[in-house]
Amino acid sequence: MTSEGRPRRTGGSIENYDVIVIGAGVSGMYALHHLREAGLSVRVYDGASDIGGTWWYNRYPGARVDGPGSPFYGYTFANELMEWEWAETQSEQSAVLEYLEHVADRFDLRRDIQFETWVADARYDEAAQRWTVETSTGVSATAQFLLCAVGALSTPNMPDIPGIDDFAGEVHHTGRWPHEPVSFSNRRVAVIGTGSSGIQSIPEIAREADHVTVLQRTAQYAFPAGNRPITPEEMADARENFDALRELMHANSGGFPFEPRAQRSALDDTPDQRRARYEELWQRGGFKFFLELYSDIAVNEEANATLADFVRDKIREIVHDPATAQKLMPEYFVMTKRPILEDGYYETFNRDNVTLVDLREDPIERFTPTSVVTRSGEHPVDLLVLATGFDAISGSMLRLNPKGRSALSLKHRWNEGFHNYLGLSLAEFPNLFMIHGPGSPGVFYNMPLGAERQINWIAELVRFMRDQGLGAAEPKPERETAWGAEVSAIANATLFPRTDSWWTGANIPGKPRQFSAYLGGALYYQRLADAAAGNYEGFVFEPAAHQEDTEAP
Repeated sequence: MTSEGRPRRTGGSIENYDVIVIGAGVSGMYALHHLREAGLSVRVYDGASDIGGTWWYNRYPGARVDGPGSPFYGYTFANELMEWEWAETQSEQSAVLEYLEHVADRFDLRRDIQFETWVADARYDEAAQRWTVETSTGVSATAQFLLCAVGALSTPNMPDIPGIDDFAGEVHHTGRWPHEPVSFSNRRVAVIGTGSSGIQSIPEIAREADHVTVLQRTAQYAFPAGNRPITPEEMADARENFDALRELMHANSGGFPFEPRAQRSALDDTPDQRRARYEELWQRGGFKFFLELYSDIAVNEEANATLADFVRDKIREIVHDPATAQKLMPEYFVMTKRPILEDGYYETFNRDNVTLVDLREDPIERFTPTSVVTRSGEHPVDLLVLATGFDAISGSMLRLNPKGRSALSLKHRWNEGFHNYLGLSLAEFPNLFMIHGPGSPGVFYNMPLGAERQINWIAELVRFMRDQGLGAAEPKPERETAWGAEVSAIANATLFPRTDSWWTGANIPGKPRQFSAYLGGALYYQRLADAAAGNYEGFVFEPAAHQEDTEAP
């Protein structure tokens, strides 16, 4: 590495860096900034035409932050970023993207990002202790470290339905929405899927379309978003107290600036007391609904049923037609699929221009060029919206399919399960790191903060290696086994693994069934700290083969 962190070039079209980052979303942007500040030469590749990742692609109608949002869905590494003026508590997609563009401009990130460039292949060279990537633009590059910020929700799940390729109208997946406006006016629209993107987009589409046919695969529990403007006083308070709020975020199990939830069972209250509590949270709306619930909703069947019944009663109360309301009744344990915040979703089914088709009772048989045919009949369609989700958490890594030692492919390594250590690293894949990978808190944590904390840890490991003259690091196989057992043990103490969801991989045919997130909350970051404090004894290290590649910055 040069003294100023610039890449060495060895001639030809091969570029050489200390770190290659794949992905220019929230995680990749911070990785570039932080590692560059550490004196490392960094190159980022992204298939999109600008920064943003998930927020660049997901432009579907109604797309918003659906967690505890602004101003805490953002970076915490620089207090001056709190200068950004957030307008709403659940910011819309365009507002989040504008914020990320502001960060990219402020820290001059784009100069080290190559856009419209897919990484077509990534291979580890054991002798050189370096990764080589081949890109869609013909550029080849090598780096000692490969950091995969490829997104937990970035590989669209495309349904395999007879005749769907023969459909002649427009087809848009919510995760690959066009950048130009899509008009629904005077059009018959079919929407497949009622997960987060479906529930956010269906009310917006129904306000404009001539008719909307909702093809529901699974009825969902959805909760009021409670979106509202952020007041100047709230922003001023957040800025003034941001250091203390950041400490709260680090201590909180979900990475949010709230005190820990009181330990209280739903069964400790009377039915009237519980209902009053649920009603209060329902009327307030927002993600704090989940954070202020009873502490045993996700672990106790009887407690879980009290909330599930409450939401079903709300659906009956909101949806006028009893038959439609019945189709909307979820049957799984509440909270064991991704909690969804909605704004008028259930009310949408009171509109005359909306039809609900329950695919459990009336499955799709085929598409024609102008319609979708279900068991009960034919539904004319001009435009098809696929709100069918993603091959989540592991899918983007498998799409990349890096090759480690002895050309071992990740697809082969993960054929029966997503083995790794700390949700970050893989045996047989030295110097490769994942952000929000399987076995990390990922989508159960404030994702920008989680990315910061994982990347900070990776940067310290890189510094340790360079200080010690080490060229390669990979986890010990027994540590992977132990980590997988810890992830599973924590999950199995809850109701989560008992529900088919994208958290378990059940939405992808043939995918290994495995609960893929670490549910230990802030304990995860203690595990990272413990690993570092022990001089990373969970890793196998190799001396550097080429000393000039491992000089400390």
